[in-house]
Amino acid sequence: MPRVKLGLSLPPVAWYEFLPMIRFLLFDLDNTLYPSSNPMESEIVNRMNEYTARFLGLSVEEAVERRRAEMSRHGTTLEWLMADYGFDDPEDYLAAVHPEGEEECIDPDPDLGRFLDALPYPKFVFTNSTREHADRVLRRLGFPEVFQDIFDIRFNQFKGKPHPTAGLRVCSVLGVKPSETLLVDDLPRYVRGYLECGGNGVLLDDRNRHPDYDKVRIASLYDLPAVLSDGPLGAPEQSGFES
Repeated sequence: MPRVKLGLSLPPVAWYEFLPMIRFLLFDLDNTLYPSSNPMESEIVNRMNEYTARFLGLSVEEAVERRRAEMSRHGTTLEWLMADYGFDDPEDYLAAVHPEGEEECIDPDPDLGRFLDALPYPKFVFTNSTREHADRVLRRLGFPEVFQDIFDIRFNQFKGKPHPTAGLRVCSVLGVKPSETLLVDDLPRYVRGYLECGGNGVLLDDRNRHPDYDKVRIASLYDLPAVLSDGPLGAPEQSGFES
């Protein structure tokens, strides 16, 4: 169960005069707190495909096609295997997909840590990976202390984003309405899932992969202050890109 610190006092900051409803910031982990160009994501996907192939008795190529055709109905590969194929050993899957040492390809980023720490809101990680993986990534980045806690896939009973119930569960533990929170994520369907539960969402698109996304979109986490102070969250506008 997360180690959430409730009853937090928020410092009086000018940003609250613009958006007094935002009390907590939620951040996705992978491809959000480090650049999406990092190779770790492709390595994670490769391990997912290899595990799927072993479990289903397919070649890796066949597993890739099966996963591509069927997984979109679910939030994660793990959820898909559990729901559609009766897979019942999530801990084995998660250990195989997120081995120790995978985070070594990430460059430390103390400047980002200082920037995030200065944002005058309590901050949490909301990820479909495990707490262990998140802890290792945050230590590698060099700023684990910036986040007050981690809401991982176990917390959400192996059914996380984009399901609105996952966001509602997080907000319930925090003791706030979804409208009092903001999620930053790199996947449009995860952001849309959070919007569906009544929360605020911002798409982080650092390589301009989703130019047709019609809600708030930023190119860098460093664009967040402008969104928080100026942008009507949830409105069909973009930030951080030239038109």
